[in-house]
Amino acid sequence: MHTDTWHYARPKLAEDYLITFARGLTAARGLFARRRMGKTEFLEKDLMPAARTAGYQTAYVNLWDNRENPALALVTSLYAAVEPKGLSKLLAKLNQPVKKVKASGTVAGLGNASMEAEIGNAEKLPTGTLLAEVVRVLDIKKKPILLIIDEAQVLALRENSNFAHALRATLDIRKDFIKVVFAGSSESTLRTMFGRSSEPFYNWAALEPFQLLDRSFVEAMVEKVNQLSRFPLDIVDALAAFKALNDTPEFFRRYLERYLTHAMEGSANALEYTMKLVFNSDASVNLWAELLPVDQLLLSLIATGGGDIYGKAARGWLGQELGMPELTKSTVQNSVTRLSKRNIVTPVGNGAYQFEDPAFAIWV
Repeated sequence: MHTDTWHYARPKLAEDYLITFARGLTAARGLFARRRMGKTEFLEKDLMPAARTAGYQTAYVNLWDNRENPALALVTSLYAAVEPKGLSKLLAKLNQPVKKVKASGTVAGLGNASMEAEIGNAEKLPTGTLLAEVVRVLDIKKKPILLIIDEAQVLALRENSNFAHALRATLDIRKDFIKVVFAGSSESTLRTMFGRSSEPFYNWAALEPFQLLDRSFVEAMVEKVNQLSRFPLDIVDALAAFKALNDTPEFFRRYLERYLTHAMEGSANALEYTMKLVFNSDASVNLWAELLPVDQLLLSLIATGGGDIYGKAARGWLGQELGMPELTKSTVQNSVTRLSKRNIVTPVGNGAYQFEDPAFAIWV
């Protein structure tokens, strides 16, 4: 098995999650963090291996990668975990042509069981039938399972409501052997998902911020760099770079890569190169071009720390920039709703918002 030598292992944090489940007081946990903050890496490289060592079968699905049919992706992932050799037979039995769906699971003793396929006419696929078949296998085996649903906020979309209700009912009566981690990058949507009484998963999991990487991570990475380079990287420079890159592990690793390949040019050069690379991407340009003018202006206000975007001063400035009278609060709210649905911004209280993606924030 390939080992990621640059992975910063967090065994204690993984153990804490499993201890919570072992106590038996809860069968689900929810966590949120902005994108690129190390959440998915922790789930896949720390929590899942620890869970398998503890006797769990594990299933992982990223719903953001399967937005067109999250129900199918989740069910096939769960089925791959409990009946890896039977997934292709099940799809064949349902007469479903295989095309492009990602699902993966890991079973103790069998290693990784994965499939990457696309199922034609996905909108016609009887997901309920698949879910019923998964439930049948689960109830026969009754082995402990850890199900990780990454970018779980996709379940809160209106078009996924029926499946979310069915999934909740399925998991509700199997809490003794199915444990679930709901993870996501949209704090506001997840809070709605677990905090609004009309939602399928109301009060089903405690939601908490993901424990972000800090100085100890930077120190560990610097130690690895200095084992490889004839030009030692100073911890003070590395910490400054980490801060300049919005404490974002993914960006920091790119900085380290640049430093290792151009160490003679120094840390400042590596940082400048990395900032140009990550904060001036084509993705930011394309996203910006898709937005309405009022949405662009609102993001500019948020990016510069404009405070209460519903306040009179903010609404006056927005109107002036658009060549209109002062905007109404409902107009601002409509803009916020559009941006929130696209996972661009999330509320932080008192009428203030922050970007989900730190790279896009700095680009703006």
